[in-house]
Amino acid sequence: MPLIALTGGIASGKSTIAGRLAEHGAVIVDADQIVRDVQAAGSPVLHDIAAEFGASMIRPDGTLDRAALGGRVFGDDAAVARLNAIVHPAVRAESARRFEEAFAADPRAVVVYDVPLLVEARVDDPWDLVVVAHAPAEVRQRRLVELRGMTAQDAAARIASQVSDHARLAVADVVIDTSGSIDETLRQTDEVWERLPALVAERTERTERAERAEHAER
Repeated sequence: MPLIALTGGIASGKSTIAGRLAEHGAVIVDADQIVRDVQAAGSPVLHDIAAEFGASMIRPDGTLDRAALGGRVFGDDAAVARLNAIVHPAVRAESARRFEEAFAADPRAVVVYDVPLLVEARVDDPWDLVVVAHAPAEVRQRRLVELRGMTAQDAAARIASQVSDHARLAVADVVIDTSGSIDETLRQTDEVWERLPALVAERTERTERAERAEHAER
């Protein structure tokens, strides 16, 4: 019953990897979907967002105006921190509930948490494996321009606003290079699936060695 964290920067191909793992039978828990769910109309989280950032963050139909909220907090570290303090605890609680639900339904399930903000918010959780989707910033910027219609300036700003590639790679047990073709990304994902028990065992061994070394130094 491994619990795997899958992370990567914007336009890194993380969704492609998650989709392939789902084809293999993994249960995918999508952090972005949880964020949308906990911010649904009438939710306590939405109420707190409006109280913190103003009623203009709510559309006339009672739903969150994501564009308005994004414009309000983008580039403002203090505002992002206030927003995270509202949203992250609710996301953590709901994700834990969904993990438990998946394992209760099938104790042998492979549960994958598709989480963009792993390094920022969940890196110390007890993951059995951390998988990072990685492509250089210039590749991701080109994808944002070509596939999502962003300007080069906006794409660069979005990438720069996220945690660095170095920080993500530093927490990775497995790196899937997504800079090539989709077929190459899928091939690497298939290899991770096939080697999953061994990869989890290797991480467990590294963690135990580190804990023994830390204990010995005390």
